[in-house]
Amino acid sequence: MKRATRSACAALIAASLAGPATAGPDRLSFLIGSEHIGATRPFEEINPGVFVTWTNLLWRGNLDLTAGAFRNSYGDGSLAVTTAYPFVRTENWGLEVFGGLAWYPGNGNQFSHSAGDVVPLAGLQARYRNVFVQAIPSGGNSVDAVMSFGLTFALD
Repeated sequence: MKRATRSACAALIAASLAGPATAGPDRLSFLIGSEHIGATRPFEEINPGVFVTWTNLLWRGNLDLTAGAFRNSYGDGSLAVTTAYPFVRTENWGLEVFGGLAWYPGNGNQFSHSAGDVVPLAGLQARYRNVFVQAIPSGGNSVDAVMSFGLTFALD
């Protein structure tokens, strides 16, 4: 089952990136860490990662596509693919709702909702200049929400 989950996640990421990869991403983001709100056990709060975003790529130019890799709160590597709908976006700030899938190898059972090791993600993201913060409610069985943060840069 683990091999099938890995293969499915890899296929999803490859399919998502096949078209936009030729155009090049518009944004590069670096995840720094997280805070687990209401946690009933310890988690790793330093979660380095790197993500690329193609803005206005999907759904008639209304959705962004982001893909990347990061060190998850269980101390393992993870992959994620998300889409985001911007409510407001200017050069200095933005507010978006996002959703997608993340692969948590060997840790899918730690989440209240998963398909093997593939976990759904949904939340809000706010950006001010080059700093972003994400709020993800009900991140797992032993946490009420996860706040993650990092730096993001437009690619010209």
